[in-house]
Amino acid sequence: MLHVIDHPVIKHKLTIMRKTITGTKDFRQNLDEIGSLMTYEITKNFPTRDVKITTPMGETIGKELDKDVVLVPILRAGLGMVSGIQQLIPTAKVGHVGLYRDEETLEPHFYYAKFPPNIANSTVLVVDPMLATGGSATAAIDYVKKTGATDIKLVCLVGVQEGIDAVEKAHPDVDIYLAAKDEYLNEIGYIVPGLGDAGDRIFGTK
Repeated sequence: MLHVIDHPVIKHKLTIMRKTITGTKDFRQNLDEIGSLMTYEITKNFPTRDVKITTPMGETIGKELDKDVVLVPILRAGLGMVSGIQQLIPTAKVGHVGLYRDEETLEPHFYYAKFPPNIANSTVLVVDPMLATGGSATAAIDYVKKTGATDIKLVCLVGVQEGIDAVEKAHPDVDIYLAAKDEYLNEIGYIVPGLGDAGDRIFGTK
């Protein structure tokens, strides 16, 4: 199921990120902040369990998350979303999936995977700023499912219908969360209006 998070502050910050004149520092800072805002919305229906605690005034029953959370950024751009999410869920562990996209065929190529041992029983957030063709996201979810994980969500900043369709076809059990649904992919597989190359803009490599 697709969820586009419609929030005025997210829209404001995403507009800053889209601007060509926005430098690396401001791009990263707004990415962090959007990641936190999206996490607040994504987690609102997470299951909780009762826990008995002692307050300064006595004992009571509180709530805590029922499952651990594991973040799986798709390298390298997905790393830019980890910090913002961990600001709200600091106990979240982090796995990694390394994929790069062939610039001619637009097909993903795998080169690395490492996951926490508790991933199979956790809620897994696969994160990547861009959902373009959907190839990398689909492949990353494939690898996560090989660990035994079944509670998986895909979290991206911007995406297009082509990528949404690809993920939904391959993984109909995975919810997709976007900050914005953009218009189309251009002839070289970039999202329009998009953000440009998110990895380069996060890490200042171009």
